[in-house]
Amino acid sequence: MNFLKLADKGEGNGGTYMFTVVIIFFSLVAGQLLSEIIAVNQLGFSLTNIPENADLNLVLTLLLIPFAFVFIAILVCIKYLFKRPIITVFTSRPKFDWKRFFTSFGIWGAVLLLALGIGMAVGQPVNWNFNPTTFFLLLLISIFLIPIQTTAEELMFRGFLMQTFGKIFKNGWVPVLISGILFGFLHWANPEVALIGNILLLYYIGTGVFLGLLTVWDDGMELPMGYHAINNIFASVILTNDWQAFHTDALFIDRSGPFFGWESWLTIIVLQPLLLILFARMYKWKNMKSKLF
Repeated sequence: MNFLKLADKGEGNGGTYMFTVVIIFFSLVAGQLLSEIIAVNQLGFSLTNIPENADLNLVLTLLLIPFAFVFIAILVCIKYLFKRPIITVFTSRPKFDWKRFFTSFGIWGAVLLLALGIGMAVGQPVNWNFNPTTFFLLLLISIFLIPIQTTAEELMFRGFLMQTFGKIFKNGWVPVLISGILFGFLHWANPEVALIGNILLLYYIGTGVFLGLLTVWDDGMELPMGYHAINNIFASVILTNDWQAFHTDALFIDRSGPFFGWESWLTIIVLQPLLLILFARMYKWKNMKSKLF
């Protein structure tokens, strides 16, 4: 079944959708307040002003807590307000396809490792940063908590919002475009946007549209969830820097200054379209035009 039409399986009206947005918003705020209270009362600093000597693993955990609130809020709303099976916000398939998830996870992870190797080979200022006293805890946090963060974002943008806009506009391209733009502006507050400039929003919006196309054409969120999870885990565990939203004790640290580099252009102009072509052939997507128009 068409993924966007799964919204028809549930109940609810305009008021239900608005109430759900309010619940999701307040769940995010509640999670952020909890993290901030813990940081101020137990650590002595605000998450908006993190000192250089802070425990980065603990900071990362506190930054991820609000997404667990959002994750739970969306699932509760789908089940109890819209009275839909929870699986219908994830995929049109009878069960979540973990093979698809890990295929996307593995392919994009391999691409990121290759890009790191090429960057180091051509002289990118990347330094070994391994700290055995913090790395293994970081690895556990990243494996168990980052997928909650990325899944919460996918549920919000590729699940709830795209299905909602699909019900309103009766096509696929408008939900993909709107959710992609909203996904981009979600990252507007990230510190790297202030440092690099609004051009970085092109990367986030482009990635949001790419993930939306994956969802619509594959009739499920397994592929975008895998891509999103490994993308953020890689930024946490493998390669970090000291100016992006995720600053961790990763294996490598990139000493390059903040800039919108060739990797970003290559990703949205070449690699993401190639991934769409690859997955279209792997999974024999049909009716791609009709799913958008």
